[in-house]
Amino acid sequence: MEFFCYHRDRPGSMPLRHELLEAHWSYMDQFAEGMIARGPTLDGDTATGSVHIVDLPDPVAARTFAFEEPNYQAGAYRDVLLRRWQNMLGRKMWDFTGSDEGNRYLVMGLGAEKTPPPPTQYELIAYGPLLSDDGSTNVGTAVLLQAPEADKARAVLPSDDYAVIEVHDWEFGGRR
Repeated sequence: MEFFCYHRDRPGSMPLRHELLEAHWSYMDQFAEGMIARGPTLDGDTATGSVHIVDLPDPVAARTFAFEEPNYQAGAYRDVLLRRWQNMLGRKMWDFTGSDEGNRYLVMGLGAEKTPPPPTQYELIAYGPLLSDDGSTNVGTAVLLQAPEADKARAVLPSDDYAVIEVHDWEFGGRR
């Protein structure tokens, strides 16, 4: 089962995140085989959250993954969005062969009953529906993509289909 996990940072948590960087990476190393995509969301050079899309055995394993993460345990995150997800592109972020031109974004459309077909105007890194716990109901869409600017990235999801659309600067994650 695939899961989308977005830990949102607590304001002022960067010193704690820096202190726990190796613990975070070591924790994530345990899930490397099932990792589909990962990386921080940013506001300039400051992390605002952490995205992980990962294949795990079941919802219990997903909750363990999300809530035993060292930054979460230490209080660096203010909240967690954890949803079932479906990998519509059938690949991992490391398989992305697009150019290095443009910026990378996380776009989340929340509150929709259907997932639109994958957009074609920009380079998709990961794309799929956010699902209910049992996987039967669509509750939104998550997209990782490369686009010229945030407004263009936001436009990949039709505004009328979602209660809320969030756009976050994002970059490939993992050990440096």
